Formats: sequence, C-alpha cells, structure tokens
Amino acid sequence: MVLLTMIARLADGLPLAASMQEDEQLGRDIQQYQSQAKQLFRKLNEQSPKRCTLEAGSVTFHYCIENGVCYLVLCEVSFPKKLAFAYLEDLHAEFHEQHGKKVPLVSRPYAFIEFDSYIQKTKKSYIDSRARRNLGSINTELQDVQRIMVANIEEVLQRGEALSALDSKAINLSSLSKKYRSDAKYLNTRSTYAKLAAGGVFFIMLIVLTIRDFVQSEQREVALSQQLDDTAAHCKTQEQKRKFMGVLGYGPA
Repeated sequence: MVLLTMIARLADGLPLAASMQEDEQLGRDIQQYQSQAKQLFRKLNEQSPKRCTLEAGSVTFHYCIENGVCYLVLCEVSFPKKLAFAYLEDLHAEFHEQHGKKVPLVSRPYAFIEFDSYIQKTKKSYIDSRARRNLGSINTELQDVQRIMVANIEEVLQRGEALSALDSKAINLSSLSKKYRSDAKYLNTRSTYAKLAAGGVFFIMLIVLTIRDFVQSEQREVALSQQLDDTAAHCKTQEQKRKFMGVLGYGPA
C-alpha cells in the first residue's frame, strides 16, 4: 500500500505537493514519516543518488530525482519496489508537464497542492490488483531496480550521513565487486590455460613415446635382419669351404 506521497524542490527542499493515506491505524506514525521526509528533502542535493530506497522498519521510502524535483513515496515493505519506482516515474512525467517551468518561481510550500487529485488517481491505479499482475510489463526507465542503493532512514537522518557519501560507498562497493569479478575471470582463464597446457604436454609426450617405440621396433627389425644376413653368409662360406676341401681330396666333395 502507498501511505504517503510528497514532491519537493531539490534546491531547498521546499514541499510542492503531497498526498497522505487516511488510515486511523497509522495515526501519529504518518506525521512522523512526513517529518522524516521533509528532513530528507533538506539533505538532498545535486550529488545525491538519483534513485534510492530508505528502510524504516515496517515501511520503506523510495525517491527519485528528476529535473530539479524530488518525488518520494512511502510504502509498506510488501509493496513491490519496481511498482513504487514506476509510480514515481508516472508522477514525474505528469508533474513536469503541468508545472515544470513554474517550480523555480514558487516561494510558498505546497504551491501545487491541486496536483493531489492526479496523485490520488494514479495511486489507485497502482494499488489495483491488476497493476500488480502486470508488474512485469510496466515500462520504466529503470531496468534493474535491484541495483538501486538501499540505506536506513535513521542512519541518514540521525547520524547525519550524507546520501552522497552513501552513494560513494555504493560506487566503491560496485568497483570492488567488478574487480573481484575481473580477478575471478582472470583466475578462471589461467586455470583453463593451465589445463590446456597440461593436456598439450601429455599429448606431446604420448607422441614422443609412440615415435620412440616405433623407432626402437624398426631398429630391432633391422638388427634381426642383419643378423640373419650374416648367418646366411656364414653358412654359405662354410659350404664353399667343404666343397673346396673335397676337390683337394681331404674330404667329401
């Protein structure tokens, strides 16, 4: 469920429009959340993340910054993140069309409070169960909402940690993650090359051993053939010698 929607000027955090869910069970909490939203607006600047999710217990703030204006929605934690940002993108498109040029000129809070009627109409369409069923087909500029930075609202507001600093941490973590993936890819490549090299060495050794065995076999055959030739030549010589001795009368011819 969408509990609170607020629109503010980025330059000074001036609230421009708002819409709250009327629910007795929320009571004082919604006022507290509205106060937190106003504090958040005053902390945002041009260096802040353009899209961010801030956890606050059982509820979650989502905001996006477009054309010098911050669009914020407070939802129950069960409300789909992609649906929340699609809702904010829808509000931005209409608000910029109607009031974009007048935003820098206003000086009083909630100068565009009449925009509440469009917020209410749009909110109903996104809360409708059919919108949830069609979640996968919602067309937003944000292709991967899982990559949006997530922080805790209390840490940002009470400790005074700037969102730009959180964004820098997120960027550093992203860089470390990319480096880890790069190193892992390099190690995997080295491992693959090592396996290929080992396979190549084994194959070459197999060829060398096969050639050696073939050469040794050929050498044995040549040696055996030479031995047979020598034996045959020796036998022939002995036969000729006996015949010669027979002619001389020293033995049988």
